[in-house]
Amino acid sequence: MSRICQICGKTPQNGNNVSHANNRTKKVWRPNLQTVRHQENGQVKKIRACAQCVKHGLVRKPTPRDLSLVKE
Repeated sequence: MSRICQICGKTPQNGNNVSHANNRTKKVWRPNLQTVRHQENGQVKKIRACAQCVKHGLVRKPTPRDLSLVKE
């Protein structure tokens, strides 16, 4: 399973850790992915979305009565 947000497409970024002695080692910054239920076109399915997309309201969470539509 890839580490990509299914809403905004955010992917891992890479770069260097730099110490006080200016030593450089590889570093990876990964998005904070969460598995959430998302309602789209009347269907409820689980997606992997970054925390910022959830926080900004880009993930439409189903209401309790919509949970009968779950098709996993």
